[in-house]
Amino acid sequence: MLIRPRRLRRTAAMRAMVRETRLSSSMLVYPVFIREGRNIVEEVGAMPGQKRYSPDEFPKALERLANVGVNNVLLFGLPEHKDEEGSGARLENGVVQQALREGKKRFPQMLFITDVCLCEYTSHGHCGVLKEGVVDNDPTVELLAQTAVSQALAGADVVAPSDMMDGRVGAIRTALDKAGLTDTAILSYAVKYASAFYGPFREAADSAPAFGDRRSYQMDPCNAREALRETALDVAEGADIVMVKPGLPYLDILKAVKEVSPVPVGAYCVSGEYSMIKAAAMKGWLDEERVVCEAATCLARAGADILITYHAPELAGWIREGRV
Repeated sequence: MLIRPRRLRRTAAMRAMVRETRLSSSMLVYPVFIREGRNIVEEVGAMPGQKRYSPDEFPKALERLANVGVNNVLLFGLPEHKDEEGSGARLENGVVQQALREGKKRFPQMLFITDVCLCEYTSHGHCGVLKEGVVDNDPTVELLAQTAVSQALAGADVVAPSDMMDGRVGAIRTALDKAGLTDTAILSYAVKYASAFYGPFREAADSAPAFGDRRSYQMDPCNAREALRETALDVAEGADIVMVKPGLPYLDILKAVKEVSPVPVGAYCVSGEYSMIKAAAMKGWLDEERVVCEAATCLARAGADILITYHAPELAGWIREGRV
């Protein structure tokens, strides 16, 4: 035989040299839950190994990340007080705003991304203000824009609207520019499906809806072409980065978005994916390291330039050690 593909698989050095998809710690983003209070570091029951931090304890998480070469974080806030309009999201001294100031002061080299949504801040757990029991799009967009400005003024380098309201990227871009925050980037959750894989997150962020579900604003998992439409709309409105969420169950969508997007594309390996791997690893049913590395490689192979993952610290270490 003249052609033997196995020649390029013979040794670890050979496989590494010809590898088509390569991971880097610079592409990793670590989600962090910030809760109101002081001196708080508490476990998230549904997500073994993940914690909630009060703003004053947040630098401990950043130090751990910096030590392994992860310089990007995504912040989610858990306020003490919730109301119908999620007013805590846009307070000058809100929980995320406090954490941003602490983080920026201690780790100015890191990139701080903030989740822009109201679900963690509303008393009903939905992603916007309600009108007759349904999320009212346009008033919600106005509040999201105010939230993004508040977070950017507190130090956010990137704001990431995850609400799936129509027109929110354009409204946020306009509000940021009007406030003189032209350098603040927008990472849009352009393609966010109404997924059952978000279950553990809702415990971690205390954001489960009090009634109903989010299928009237998050995307139907049956639809693929709609993802391309949402991507095109958000790019036209000024998104600097777009994202597909969840990750592994939607590799086909990620690949399709990557093929048409003129801006970088991210993928979110969500709480359900994380907790399934953790649970199986704790039972001895899976090799956690190999599965996490394989999952990350698959997402990158499908088109992810940026990977948001709760395994970021471990994954960065495995990348550094040449295990992936």
